[in-house]
Amino acid sequence: MTLDEQVALLMQGTEYGDDILKANMARELRERLAEGRPLRVYCGYDPTSTDLHLGHTISMRKLRQFQDLGHDVTFLIGSYTALVGDPSDKNKARPILTEAQVAENALTYAEQAFRVLDRNKTRVRYNGEWLSKLTLLDLIRLGQNFTVQQFLVRENFAKRLDKGEPIFLHETFYALMQGYDAVAQQTDVQVGGTDQLFNIVVAGRKLQEALGQRPLVGIITGILPGTDGSQRMSKSQGNVIPINTTPEDMYGKVMSLPDFAMLQYMRLVTRWTPAQIGAYAQHLETGKANPRDVKMALAREIVAIYYSEDQAASAEESFRAVFQKGALPEEMEEVLVSGTPAIVEFLAEKGLAKSKSEARRLIEQKGVRVGGQTIEDINARLEFSGEVVIQVGKRKFVRARHS
Repeated sequence: MTLDEQVALLMQGTEYGDDILKANMARELRERLAEGRPLRVYCGYDPTSTDLHLGHTISMRKLRQFQDLGHDVTFLIGSYTALVGDPSDKNKARPILTEAQVAENALTYAEQAFRVLDRNKTRVRYNGEWLSKLTLLDLIRLGQNFTVQQFLVRENFAKRLDKGEPIFLHETFYALMQGYDAVAQQTDVQVGGTDQLFNIVVAGRKLQEALGQRPLVGIITGILPGTDGSQRMSKSQGNVIPINTTPEDMYGKVMSLPDFAMLQYMRLVTRWTPAQIGAYAQHLETGKANPRDVKMALAREIVAIYYSEDQAASAEESFRAVFQKGALPEEMEEVLVSGTPAIVEFLAEKGLAKSKSEARRLIEQKGVRVGGQTIEDINARLEFSGEVVIQVGKRKFVRARHS
């Protein structure tokens, strides 16, 4: 790649909320790349859970781009920052994890990350290596580089302050700790989401400069919307595409995206270059490409990243058979049924509908089929012998058996 192409690729999908800041980061990145040496690049991950979804992998995809260009990448596990809890995208204090919880979560976190990163080119480190050695005096000296006002103007803190909700002192330590991560590793480039803008571009750069280092380049990636296309991908919103799922399920969930979300997914979670994405965007805008066909290409690409090209092709064929030809999926979840429950209650209880109200609405819209028959009565009960396939909407299938 030319230098221009490298900068375009590495800045793809970035968001700073400020055009001048983005231009400055692109300029500084170009200067570092022009030095012709492997850059020291890292992203930190607090292992607060073990269930990763596509939204978690955006920064990993960016790290992989740096790896493929020959740079030195560190996957940093926040063994100490996770003990404090990152307040960056929270409107209330996060629960503090124990060391045992962090250690347990970290075991599976890195393994899932290697489905994106090159295992042989990834350095895995824990920030407890250096944060555990800081004294109280060290922390005080780090804190001398910041004002209280700098923290209080942050959007999440400001909202809590306006509402009279507590902001705990330990929450301000997080940015200092993450900034010191950059210092300890003599970082050239740090990757993180828009919720990390303050921690990276303010805290990290300021501490490095204060301690005699060249301020890092912050690569700030956008936030991935969930399958609804609008809300941030989140397990609590029920709009996630899990990493640990089947190729067929992943393919189907990508296909459920609204058309307007496709370009954001292309920029954030695919291996495609800016030129490839630009071609897709142009074809969609001019009508040269059918949005369904582009979405199928997107689904194939995403599944192939986490599985293989063959499994992606198989998932696509399964999708065609089920949703375009009307066949039943070969594999589906099995559920046990006692007695003859009301279908509305059954759908809500088994998670096939978010609530009884949604279950009633699905029935009224003729979106529920039992044994191939459309259910039209919201008071209908689930009566069958042996087993029966229940379909909700276009993509949810379960096989029910009597317990």
